[in-house]
Amino acid sequence: MTPRTRPLLLVTIDGPAGAGKTTVSRLLAQRLGYRYVDTGALYRAVALAAMDRQVGAADDEGLDRLCQGIHLALTVTDRGLRLILDGADVTDRLRGREVTAMASAVSARLPVRRFLLTLQRALGEARGAVFEGRDMGTVVFPDADVKFFLDAAVEERARRRHAELAEAGRPPLATVIEEIRQRDRNDSSRQLAPLKPAADAVRIDATDLTPDGVVERMLAHIDVLT
Repeated sequence: MTPRTRPLLLVTIDGPAGAGKTTVSRLLAQRLGYRYVDTGALYRAVALAAMDRQVGAADDEGLDRLCQGIHLALTVTDRGLRLILDGADVTDRLRGREVTAMASAVSARLPVRRFLLTLQRALGEARGAVFEGRDMGTVVFPDADVKFFLDAAVEERARRRHAELAEAGRPPLATVIEEIRQRDRNDSSRQLAPLKPAADAVRIDATDLTPDGVVERMLAHIDVLT
């Protein structure tokens, strides 16, 4: 069945940091002719806004006021998917280590999750989209048509993340491995929307697979369903 004849689906891809979700989600969306939505970028944008405005990660009242006063939008340009915060393109500021750490912290706060839950569900109403995140299939879209959980060995995920970092500020690989392990502990042990596969998610271990190989497995599963 071709992408033009298959029904529009809502696809979610969850998984831990460094598993390859971003690359795979973009490729899958391209193959299906769908929109790609990087929900992690939304959390990073809130984290960036909090840092810029000196709102602490544990300040729920401050975070609530922050969320009520900002405007987030995702837009596709000739440079790819861009995150717009209050009218400014902040995409290139979202991948720093400090923003990453802050995003992990604020993503566990109720005001932030409540704010972004509403936004994410609005973005998914039209279907025909691939949503990447950590709780897409469990919390945000529990009734998604297709759910995937992408994982890989810690060492492989750390190697990939290490390669992504700018050479000038690249820490030792061992440091990145420990950061990944700590992120896993934080994401999986938090009380609010912990990282875990949905009961009906298709689990894929990408340790020894290329992104194209992962996408082919996902497309094969989607073809069976549709």
